[in-house]
Amino acid sequence: MKRLFVLPFLLQLAFGDALTIPSFTAYLHPDPNGARISSGSGITKWNDSKIEVQWFGQINATGDLGAQVEIELNKDDKIDLNLTVGKQVRKVTLIGKGSSPIVADFGEFKIAKTGYHSFVLTSPAPRGKINSLILKGPAMAKAHFNLKPRRNSASVHLSYPIERGEKVSAFYCEMTGVEEPLWTYYMACGWHRGYFGMQVNSPTERRIIFSVWDSGGEATDRKKVGRDDRVTLIAKGEGVNSGSFGNEGTGGHSHLKYTWKTGEKQRFLVTAEPVDATHTIFAGYYFHPEDKKWMLISSWKAPKEGKHLRGLYSFSENFAGRNGHLLRKALYGNQWIRTAKGEWKEITTAKFSHDGTGKANRLDRYMGMKDGQFFLSQGGFVEGFTKFGDPFTRKPSGRSPASMNLPKLPPVIQ
Repeated sequence: MKRLFVLPFLLQLAFGDALTIPSFTAYLHPDPNGARISSGSGITKWNDSKIEVQWFGQINATGDLGAQVEIELNKDDKIDLNLTVGKQVRKVTLIGKGSSPIVADFGEFKIAKTGYHSFVLTSPAPRGKINSLILKGPAMAKAHFNLKPRRNSASVHLSYPIERGEKVSAFYCEMTGVEEPLWTYYMACGWHRGYFGMQVNSPTERRIIFSVWDSGGEATDRKKVGRDDRVTLIAKGEGVNSGSFGNEGTGGHSHLKYTWKTGEKQRFLVTAEPVDATHTIFAGYYFHPEDKKWMLISSWKAPKEGKHLRGLYSFSENFAGRNGHLLRKALYGNQWIRTAKGEWKEITTAKFSHDGTGKANRLDRYMGMKDGQFFLSQGGFVEGFTKFGDPFTRKPSGRSPASMNLPKLPPVIQ
């Protein structure tokens, strides 16, 4: 029978009553090869005693908190379960009934401090199918949990205000990855037609990524994009792979496989050169830390354009939900633009924003200042919250890219 979880949530908000938290919102740690989480089946194939089932939520009241776990077991199957909240551990032994779910009642936990808490389920011999975690009691008043199947942490952004009518021929940004979970994309230079940054793809592979969107507004399938709407590759750097992308708009993709280092400042530069009234060449340059010089990642000719850079921004994204509970953080600093007249101007103000996940489901996302730079943080179920649209201002660095032995820039327009 399909279970609905919305009603218990509403009751919890109104009366501080029980909250049913679906198992599909949990995380498995360490990342397993066998156990699975799905919105339709809950947690299945949990048979490794090293794998913890972890739920996270914000508890906004102190007091008693009752905790139960609903699980399905084969008839007469026996299982020992442990639930840990903070330093408190409760143990339960269950025997399966076959067709009917059963509830492991762990009794009450004492919540002495508000904030984010973890609820960790373990077993010396796990089995069965886990349906939900059920919490109730005085400590659940105004509690907040993500109840949606999407387990990614929120995507967070910095938008950089530019004077109306300013013609921007280049955008420079320095970025430092502070945390390094898998499936993280830290993006330094974004604009209305593309994005440029660095990504953690696997334990052994990292990339520098530069992509430019097609025209026409196709969201998913590039095969549906006509030739007149497609961006075309002009050039790419040594060792750079290029191709197409879809499912987030469509366009031209390029990447350099390079093991950029966490904690080491990376430097990015995007240029725009209108070539006629309806086409602009966008290029992405990366300062290679080992070669100590700028290299071209790629350049693309974009149709139905003919203008300069606008809509400048940076962001941080968790693109796979399996590890959406992990903290992501990056520093963004020393942002500059070059006008079409050749003048360099420093950007010292940025506004915070987030995606739909950050609106109500995942509130562990915020912006701040460190070492004269902006930072973005999301995930980790840690304290920190910034309102959508809040502005921040950093002190000017005065370190203009003009003195950084830059690659050839678009010609100056008088």
